[in-house]
Amino acid sequence: MRRAALSLLLLLCTASCRDEQAGPKPRLAAASADGARSAALSFSSGASWAGGALRYVGARVVPLGPEPGAPVRLTHVFLPLRPLPAGFQLFVHLVDPRTGQMVANDDHPLAAPLESWPVGKVFEDTQDIALPPGVTSARVLLGFWRGDERLPVDQAGAQDGQNRMAGPLLESGAPALPEYHAVRARPAPTIDGVLDDRAWARAAPVDLVNSLDGSPARVRTTARLLWDDRYLYVSFDCEDPDVWSTFTKRDEPLYTQEVVEIFIDADGDGRTYNEIEVSPANVLFDAYFPERRQGMDLAWDSQALTAVTVQGTLNDASDTDQGWRVEMRIPIDRLAAVPHVPPHPGDRWRFNLYRLEHHGRKEVEGQAFSPPRVGDFHALNRFGWLIFDG
Repeated sequence: MRRAALSLLLLLCTASCRDEQAGPKPRLAAASADGARSAALSFSSGASWAGGALRYVGARVVPLGPEPGAPVRLTHVFLPLRPLPAGFQLFVHLVDPRTGQMVANDDHPLAAPLESWPVGKVFEDTQDIALPPGVTSARVLLGFWRGDERLPVDQAGAQDGQNRMAGPLLESGAPALPEYHAVRARPAPTIDGVLDDRAWARAAPVDLVNSLDGSPARVRTTARLLWDDRYLYVSFDCEDPDVWSTFTKRDEPLYTQEVVEIFIDADGDGRTYNEIEVSPANVLFDAYFPERRQGMDLAWDSQALTAVTVQGTLNDASDTDQGWRVEMRIPIDRLAAVPHVPPHPGDRWRFNLYRLEHHGRKEVEGQAFSPPRVGDFHALNRFGWLIFDG
């Protein structure tokens, strides 16, 4: 979707594509598209080069959290959709995720020329690399170069402005993905934004943290989840000294102001997912994505029932508010690729919870259940786990 200003603050650039620190010779393997999807990806993309000629499916990173200086096996997965131009080579750059400064150049030759890749066949390029000494986190940027030319990236939000595609984040000792155990709603809560139902008292509270580094948030956001055979229930209790929102129409860009959000990848495939947002004015945004950040479908109707209460005065900066509370009731059978309807006890979905808070209506703070550690709420590989308890 959006948030390019947040996501690409971190991506600065150097122009060189020389093979200054070439890694071991990669393996380039071909398989069917279905075969490639059978192997779990650590990072999903779906962005493309050259007007859709070549899709970057994503990458596998093994291990996800290596010891400092230990090698990482990085496998990029590509899918040619049209014949590819001749003479291009692969470049792989590692940059500091905060500053964009280059920390390593891992360009290396392809095992087979780009123009020889058959259309419709998935190719995997594998290399063993290591984070440089003293570097604990690096963003992979990759692409294809020929002389002074780079193959153009089609999506502005998937690159750094210089045709370097955003790849996975490599982190030494990356924290494990958090889990949330949702209990059954007995009885179902009333969707009124008050949060005084007995069911919510049984749900485990979780406080969102800073989305970039996992540190405590500047203002508290406590979330809870429940479920029954028909619905997923979500609540947010947001501390906020100035509650405001100017949007009044469904599917307006709520993500540019104050908002709470849930992203749901029910089958955990790193591809199809739903995004549902609610503003302090109880305006709803809901969308379906067939691929990460691709094909956003605003015609999809979640049929979610939502309610908001404001502990203060909406859109009045002259007073000090306490905050705002949100309840959502989301029909499970409306979500994409749900493995079981109703869910089975023990089912595991990938999901994330977010909040955007504008301090002083200017300074943006992102909060998350599972911090993506980049300015991109669509970082599907960093979604946590939603576990359905009986």
